[in-house]
Amino acid sequence: MTTLAPTLVTDTWNVMVRELRPLLREPVSVLFSMVQPLVFLALFAPLLPDTGDGSALQWFVPGIVAMTTLMGASFTGANLMQEMATGSHERLLVSPLSRSSLLVGRALKEVVPMLMQTAIILAVVTPFSFDLHLGGVLVGVLLLAGFSVGIGALSFALALVSKDQDWLFWTVQQTVIFPLLLLAGVLLPLDGAPGWLRFLADLNPLTYVVEAVRPLFAGDLPVGTVAAGFAASALVAALGLAVGLRAMRASA
Repeated sequence: MTTLAPTLVTDTWNVMVRELRPLLREPVSVLFSMVQPLVFLALFAPLLPDTGDGSALQWFVPGIVAMTTLMGASFTGANLMQEMATGSHERLLVSPLSRSSLLVGRALKEVVPMLMQTAIILAVVTPFSFDLHLGGVLVGVLLLAGFSVGIGALSFALALVSKDQDWLFWTVQQTVIFPLLLLAGVLLPLDGAPGWLRFLADLNPLTYVVEAVRPLFAGDLPVGTVAAGFAASALVAALGLAVGLRAMRASA
């Protein structure tokens, strides 16, 4: 029993390193994944009205970072489906690695490209009236990391459920992702939205994450808002890991 925790940590680390190797061999792949968020920045940012208390980018960029985090983590299951199709996932299941580490290591792997993508976005926008507050950004990235782990684990579980049915994975992924983004006010503010839309937004954990990240990226620290963001991030992480671990243990 005394070696259980160290073994789990070691296995998780080994799985995460394994998952990161393709990214480390071809880091340029991160740039290709940045096409969509950079297009959104180029096309949406000029349409945003002045906020009255700073550049519109100060409001928009944190939402784009959150969107990139959500999109990247939600694709975790796609890699798993490829491994199931080739049989490599089944070989991992019979290896000495614990099933918990297979899930947690994959989910944690998504934090690394999220950090790289955030750095690229900030490097692009900082010369254009975006005030960089490094301390707030670091806290915001920590908040997003927990959210990323939870979404990655849920995507992993969805891939296990969708085994041999790729259409099911992509249908659910696309159906869920875009309402989450829109209801979180990532692209457009929800001020003045009808009551039913605000009600749905209040049920969306991404709403609280985005509302916390925005002031953090602006160098502010509203304690209640940030605490709600961390609570939502922790809830998504706990739910994702619980669902993912159950799906892993049930997989053949």
